[in-house]
Amino acid sequence: MGLCHGKPIETSQIQGENPVFPGDNDGLPSSHTGKSSNFPFYSPSPLPSLFKNSPANSSVSSTPLRFFKRPFPPPSPAKHIRALLARRHGSVKPNEASIPEGSECEVGLDKNFGFSKQFVAHYDLGEEVGRGHFGYTCSAKGRKGSLKGQDVAVKIIPKSKMTTAIAIEDVRREVKILRALTGHRNLVQFYEAYEDDDNVYVVMELCKGGELLDRILSRGGKYSEEDAKFVMIQILSVVAFCHLQGVVHRDLKPENFLFTSKEENSTLKAIDFGLSDYVKPDERLNDIVGSAYYVAPEVLHRSYGTEADMWSIGVIAYILLCGSRPFWARTESGIFRAVLKADPSFDEAPWPSLSPDAVDFVKRLLNKDYRKRLTAAQALCHPWLVNRQDGIKIPLDMIIHKLVKAYICSSSLRKSALGALAKTLTVAQLAYFREQFTLLGPNKSGLISMQNFKTAVLRSSTDASKDSRVLDYVSMVSSIQYRKLNFEEFCAAAISVHQLEGMDSWEHHATRAYELFEKDGNRPIMIEELASELGLSPSVPVHVVLQDWIRHSDGKLSFLGFVRLLHGVSSRTFQKA
Repeated sequence: MGLCHGKPIETSQIQGENPVFPGDNDGLPSSHTGKSSNFPFYSPSPLPSLFKNSPANSSVSSTPLRFFKRPFPPPSPAKHIRALLARRHGSVKPNEASIPEGSECEVGLDKNFGFSKQFVAHYDLGEEVGRGHFGYTCSAKGRKGSLKGQDVAVKIIPKSKMTTAIAIEDVRREVKILRALTGHRNLVQFYEAYEDDDNVYVVMELCKGGELLDRILSRGGKYSEEDAKFVMIQILSVVAFCHLQGVVHRDLKPENFLFTSKEENSTLKAIDFGLSDYVKPDERLNDIVGSAYYVAPEVLHRSYGTEADMWSIGVIAYILLCGSRPFWARTESGIFRAVLKADPSFDEAPWPSLSPDAVDFVKRLLNKDYRKRLTAAQALCHPWLVNRQDGIKIPLDMIIHKLVKAYICSSSLRKSALGALAKTLTVAQLAYFREQFTLLGPNKSGLISMQNFKTAVLRSSTDASKDSRVLDYVSMVSSIQYRKLNFEEFCAAAISVHQLEGMDSWEHHATRAYELFEKDGNRPIMIEELASELGLSPSVPVHVVLQDWIRHSDGKLSFLGFVRLLHGVSSRTFQKA
């Protein structure tokens, strides 16, 4: 809740044997390697652990370190993060942004959630099995009812820690999201929520296979490509499902994925939705939340959506394949600077020996420009994963609605340009569009109407879709009056120019598309006509800005103008030029 941090551990744990991945100490001074290392392998948080006197978690405390060999320039973004924490948690000094104790509780906060108060009558509580941001998890056994005799996990959130209205709302939203999304095979099963005067109890499925982090370390720090694919497909499947419902997790990391059993091919489950939130495709969030090593650049800039989860998945994929973090520093501010400024290394072993598809997959998730990042549904269709989907269905992708809406509102000239670009797509790229088109349910003639976009979402919608107002957005898109789309025009409408631009093959796509546009769509055009096509206001100095868009030799659109047209333009864009 308003924090980027590493998983807290006790000081006594730091002095012991540090579980590090092979190669993580490369370049470190000799005095800092081995068992006697004085450096913690996690980034200390400005927000200390809430439960200092509780028994240590049995799992590893954090993903191991990665040493960067280059300095990072100031300024540090940590200052405004700590200031935000201070405001949210009522701390007087920004550097002491700790959670107030129960005695400091604000007067007048309503901590009644309306949950059942019969927890003790229904469950026998067992030992602690894990800790999260603002609660801890214990095993329990059902005493009566449908879960009688069954082992479950109970997340206990002390009400004494809910010292702000925001904290209370976060708990309420976590339960609401879990209740709405439960049922996906890769999401921990939610059973019920209870409360008493002291705590909120969230009863869930008990996963006995341990954290993904523990599995990584037990394998010596990394996975083979085939085993990494098995993990990534499960992660992407549940995240794609959440994003379709308008839910962004905001704290994806190996510690928040549990295996249901100790078996090698055990199902992986996403847990801990305590920092999750709702977001529509056309909205941006600004809370700084998550864990420092996995936080996306745009989160630090306080303007992000579901793409932030994809960055975190990229970090997980990087760790799985090479055994070290893509971004690392000894302080939180250093980590944030690395995320904002540094590029992950793909030159050191084992990257040169991995498949080009694996490298491309990770690079397209760790693109600092969120617009160029793959969505979860697109990542599932990536060539690296296409042969290992193991029966997992590709879900509908909400970005399709956003792109089609922009296409319909575009000028005829831009539609023609996008149509030329769509003709340059490869068979592998077209596979994703074919999946999405099929999910929209074309009629016997192979056409889809705008109403199909709403119908397709409703088929897989949950209560979360309503709470996130995704259904409102879909209804707005489906109400736009436009002709039915065949597959060819659908590809033109659903293509993301930004994502293509982030690929190594972008220059080929753009050049080939312009050649096609020259044959079929290019024509002499006056600057005034182009300005009208683009919807520019008379106040914009169109002659100055648009003159290099048109070839002086024949008055047709130039290659530069073509590429800019593909991206879409607005009067605001020209005012910045």
